[in-house]
Amino acid sequence: MKITVLTENTTGNENLTAEHGLSLFIETEKHKILFDMGQTDAFYNNAEKLGADLSKADFAVLSHGHYDHGGGIAKFLEINKTAKIFVSRLAFGKHYNASEKYIGLDKRLADEKRLIFVDDFYEITGGISLHSCNEKNRKFLTEPYGLGIERSGEICPNDFLHEQYLLIDENGKKVLFSGCSHKGVLNIEEWFAPDVFIGGFHLSKLDTHGEGALKLNETAESLMVNDTKYYTAHCTGVEQYRYLKEIMGDRLGYLSTGSVLEF
Repeated sequence: MKITVLTENTTGNENLTAEHGLSLFIETEKHKILFDMGQTDAFYNNAEKLGADLSKADFAVLSHGHYDHGGGIAKFLEINKTAKIFVSRLAFGKHYNASEKYIGLDKRLADEKRLIFVDDFYEITGGISLHSCNEKNRKFLTEPYGLGIERSGEICPNDFLHEQYLLIDENGKKVLFSGCSHKGVLNIEEWFAPDVFIGGFHLSKLDTHGEGALKLNETAESLMVNDTKYYTAHCTGVEQYRYLKEIMGDRLGYLSTGSVLEF
């Protein structure tokens, strides 16, 4: 399997564009998959420079209904004339940040025929499946950090029922992809216990001292209970990643724009 990071918050390559968001190009033995599309067309421009032909992607997956993961949907539909995009049935909800600014998807795309709306579980093809885990217990409490969703005319704390995870089982290895882990990275790890976990951990709001440090310590220690190898990015936060890295060592890596991971 080969994973190319098309866009992420950071980059060490001056020829590539970094932005707050995430987009990964996944190549398995049989399929080419686009996982999330960042917030602009940067994922496409970077893909061209990195030699990732998105017109050949077999399908795409949207992890959840926020602009920094689905902002490039229209561009992908333009450059790839056949691929379907698998999204949660709840992805086009009215999502807001702490300042009550709309951070959801472009509503004009909701009726696009190549969008496939899925519920709690969907098997795309053999060994590749989507899971929302909305019926599972969230043992570890999570904080929405001001992110909201509009229901009955009022903005409520977002419960992230629109978030889904991509699980690829190939050659006896389970690889899990999560956009932001809004339902809690510890919950998701407990639900799947994959061999490899790739995605944002949504920890960037935590200080690396005081109560924040306690939370980061708890997270690191809990993540190391299983034998999972972790690669994180985006909403984990660079400082928070460095803090976790000190504890987790080679169990944790960081993926930035232009990174390529093969195993």
